[in-house]
Amino acid sequence: MKKSVTERTDEQEPGDGKPRRMRADAQRKMSSLLQSAIEVFRTSGVDAPVREIAERAGVGLGTVYRHFPQRSDLIVAVFQTQVDACADAASVIASKYEPGEALARWMQRYVDFISTKRGLAAALHSGDPAYIALPVYFFERMQPALKTLLDAAVAARVVRPGIEADDLLRAVATLCRGPQEPAYARRMVDLLVDGLRYGASTRINTP
Repeated sequence: MKKSVTERTDEQEPGDGKPRRMRADAQRKMSSLLQSAIEVFRTSGVDAPVREIAERAGVGLGTVYRHFPQRSDLIVAVFQTQVDACADAASVIASKYEPGEALARWMQRYVDFISTKRGLAAALHSGDPAYIALPVYFFERMQPALKTLLDAAVAARVVRPGIEADDLLRAVATLCRGPQEPAYARRMVDLLVDGLRYGASTRINTP
């Protein structure tokens, strides 16, 4: 398993070889670089010139290649950053909304993730060994995030039990496939969430 973006880009403490966290300015520069890569990949594909990414981020080419010697390194970092952001959003949403609403809102956040991932699709499905660990990374981050939301919604009796997080992740991804506009996928996911609510409040608790 490749390390996360932050772990890979930590600098070394002089003398003892131990990693230390990036300085605030370096972290901002890294965040800007990754966000620029996300935007460029979305509009121009993963084969877009690295110079375009560097210029959008306001950094030099040397900065890009110092952190990401190969294009695949940058693609992996972009994918992991998007996965992390989506997974981390689950706890934030859960702290602001009731369980049923939190689940519905995160599902739409997941739709956003699927739509932004389309720019990476050609690379991720290319068979390149550089990307072989990404499906595992995806499920290790997303499955617990969604399961927590599902469990809370089931406990609140707003979603029926017996729903597996893995199945739901795959179902939403399937609904988002094809050339349709994101608004269509959002409507379909709304219908899917409505289906999860069917019969939830009338279930019988067994001892």
